[in-house]
Amino acid sequence: MKFPKVVRVYCPRCNTYTDHTVTIYSHGKRRNLAEGQRRYLRKLKGYGSSRKPKQKRFSKTTKKIVVKLQCRQCGYVIMKPLGRLKKVELAETR
Repeated sequence: MKFPKVVRVYCPRCNTYTDHTVTIYSHGKRRNLAEGQRRYLRKLKGYGSSRKPKQKRFSKTTKKIVVKLQCRQCGYVIMKPLGRLKKVELAETR
């Protein structure tokens, strides 16, 4: 799917329709000092195997794509989920 790099959508902070720059959202790096990650690493220690069983059958072939829209006037960020897509490409506007 081709998605434009600049879209004109409603900005709740400006209270008008403004131009927004579009980027594809990607999650950040996992933190090793987070409590859940420390608990996970603690359970992996020792003679036992992995904490959860390894997945054998993968039914999902795509990821859910989320687009990040940033207002050019005030910098307000809107996250807009697009759903399951094989490929997303940011295209230039006409």
